[in-house]
Amino acid sequence: MTTKIAVISDTHCHEWEEVHPKMRDIVAECDIAIHCGDIVRQPVVDGFLKSAQKGIIVHGNSDPVDLRETLPYIEVIEVEQVKIGITHPAWGGPEFPPSELFKDFDEELDIILFGHTHEPLKEDISGTLFINPGQGYKSFMVDGTMAVITIDSGIVEAEILVIEPGR
Repeated sequence: MTTKIAVISDTHCHEWEEVHPKMRDIVAECDIAIHCGDIVRQPVVDGFLKSAQKGIIVHGNSDPVDLRETLPYIEVIEVEQVKIGITHPAWGGPEFPPSELFKDFDEELDIILFGHTHEPLKEDISGTLFINPGQGYKSFMVDGTMAVITIDSGIVEAEILVIEPGR
């Protein structure tokens, strides 16, 4: 069995339709879609969950109180025996080492997905794959990016996709 997972973060939109159409298409096509926080408005949550075959969202530091009260800060899922942690580490500055995220989770994980820094990252640290999909929109000199993870019989492949160049 093969499972495809779309991962986005830091969309900072008011409506789901403001998210790039290609990003919305990939969210809809994948088996699971994950948003790593900073959604900003309830209509984006609703649109994301309606578009996704299975949607998972954690809240971020830019999300208003009503979203923070309804969305978790941390989520852990298991897909084909691969344990995945999801968070939006608002305590981390732009230069924090991703390995600091180990302290947010009580268990060993195969993958940690996180947002907040707006910087795409795919790095193996001590046997855990850390993925930050980057920011879900283009801005001056910064690409709009997302990640797609494929899990096939426990084998993980991941890529960062540039959806819209920021130049």
